[in-house]
Amino acid sequence: MDANELRALQAPLKARYKEQPRAALVTLRARGALDDQALTCKVETGRAVVEAGLHPATGGTGLQACSGDMLLEALVACAGVTLRAVATALELPLAGGTVTAEGDLDFRGTLGTAKDAPVGFREIRLRFDLQGDVPPEKLEVLQRLTERYCVVYQTLRSAPPIAVALSAAP
Repeated sequence: MDANELRALQAPLKARYKEQPRAALVTLRARGALDDQALTCKVETGRAVVEAGLHPATGGTGLQACSGDMLLEALVACAGVTLRAVATALELPLAGGTVTAEGDLDFRGTLGTAKDAPVGFREIRLRFDLQGDVPPEKLEVLQRLTERYCVVYQTLRSAPPIAVALSAAP
């Protein structure tokens, strides 16, 4: 695909988002399942080999993974594994559960159709639905320690500086 094809593909989307800003608001989700024995979280990606592409809200076909989905999947995987490790360390009787992440995007920002629309997630929600006889005070400790030690959660919460380098060779 060249630049003209991309412009042609996205032009109707951009026009729609200018006329109907709410149409650009999309909620992405990722989900994972906690194992009842192992320190794992099986993230539902639906793909063995992940090919990233444009989200349909920016002109993609939907056949490739969206990087926003992959970010949420990474959060689910990290938080799930971290929670499972913390629960194991605290000897909490978890019998399984699910981890869900949702994030709200306004694709007008990504497409440059509204200067006031942010590029990136506006809000991310992380939810754990656990199975097991765990007292409420232990659940509070589990949540606090999971938040504290989840690398992806902490990275998103306290965004580090990101250095970007670009080079080209003939």
